[in-house]
Amino acid sequence: MFTYETADQKEVRRFRIAQFNGRMATVKAGESTVTGFVRSVLEQDSTIPPRWTIIIIPSAPKEEPKARRSNSRVRPFAEDYF
Repeated sequence: MFTYETADQKEVRRFRIAQFNGRMATVKAGESTVTGFVRSVLEQDSTIPPRWTIIIIPSAPKEEPKARRSNSRVRPFAEDYF
């Protein structure tokens, strides 16, 4: 789990939307970048300005797509007549 704290309301809204829609969110904190699903968005009651703690469950990086075949499996239409 990755815990992230912010006071930016626009960023919090982005995380809440990602959580609601079941999409992954990306956070860049310092030198590290974390991509994963948002587990919770919690507001801290006793702080001024308001602050939020976001918990993200990191996901494994996606595999690179495999190269497609260079040859087509379908013969050209013109080959049928010669």
